[in-house]
Amino acid sequence: MFVVFEFKDKQYKVSEGDILKIPRVEKLKKDDDINFEKILFINSDSTGLRIGTPYVNGVSIKAKVIEQIRDKKIIVFKKKRRHNYRRKIGHRQDLTLIKIKSLNLSSNKKTTTKSENKDIVDPI
Repeated sequence: MFVVFEFKDKQYKVSEGDILKIPRVEKLKKDDDINFEKILFINSDSTGLRIGTPYVNGVSIKAKVIEQIRDKKIIVFKKKRRHNYRRKIGHRQDLTLIKIKSLNLSSNKKTTTKSENKDIVDPI
């Protein structure tokens, strides 16, 4: 079973127990809980395949913050030949490391019924 969710304009495919790196969330500290509500896609054995339009209602993901980290350094090197132009810049991304605790797959599908108005009479 896996779920695809959206967080800060990026999509992540997760299962229960996965460890994931997401962009840093400043409010969160170590051992805090976070919920993800923007579920795009669910594939499970019990409920089958569910695709949201754009999101699946009544489903959420609970995760726990493991640590606030910085990723490996990425070297950005720019060069223009024959112009003596060289720039070497390093960059480290700030990340939040989370662990997926549970996938809440409540299948409360809200069905709306159109009530018929019986007060309208056909003018014949």
